[in-house]
Amino acid sequence: MIGFRALGRISEIFLTAFLAFGMTLAAERAMAQSEQRTVVGERYIPTIWIDPDGCEHWVMDDGAEGYMSPHLRRDGIPVCRKLNLCGVVNTDQLFATDSARVGSAGKQRLRAFFQSANAVSFSIIGHTDNVASDEYNMRLSQRRAEAVAQIAQDSGVRVSSMRGYGERNPTASNATPEGRAQNRRVEIMCWR
Repeated sequence: MIGFRALGRISEIFLTAFLAFGMTLAAERAMAQSEQRTVVGERYIPTIWIDPDGCEHWVMDDGAEGYMSPHLRRDGIPVCRKLNLCGVVNTDQLFATDSARVGSAGKQRLRAFFQSANAVSFSIIGHTDNVASDEYNMRLSQRRAEAVAQIAQDSGVRVSSMRGYGERNPTASNATPEGRAQNRRVEIMCWR
């Protein structure tokens, strides 16, 4: 038989263990509440873009997409906008070698162009010659397209896309200095 003293001692040990366990839980809960959890995610931005065929599309965060144009042909296909090349700027006139920064005179010319072009939207496409590596030229042509697109947006017009093709779409031979100069360009496509 267990005496009252032994029972009291067992109760005391049990009570001490119970209190210690409770304090441990409380401390863990307090630490969990004081730690901030950071959930990394991507901010969803509804998007509208124009495909190379001239059709405006929309997309929602659940992956649904569709055409923006309410005008349809008899077969149900939307009537899309027409795209035309409305400007080609030799990059030697806008940018220093190895630069994507447009000078003030170039900015004024581009602003005047964008404000008078009378287009719904623009696509800006950068090109280079083949002097540097393909990877370098891709980055440079993209940066130059983005610089021209920023001027367009600052002028109050809509830019639907910007792309850099590097040296991949030459208009002239890269074998001569004259041909390379023709290939260093930014094309401005107008959506009407």
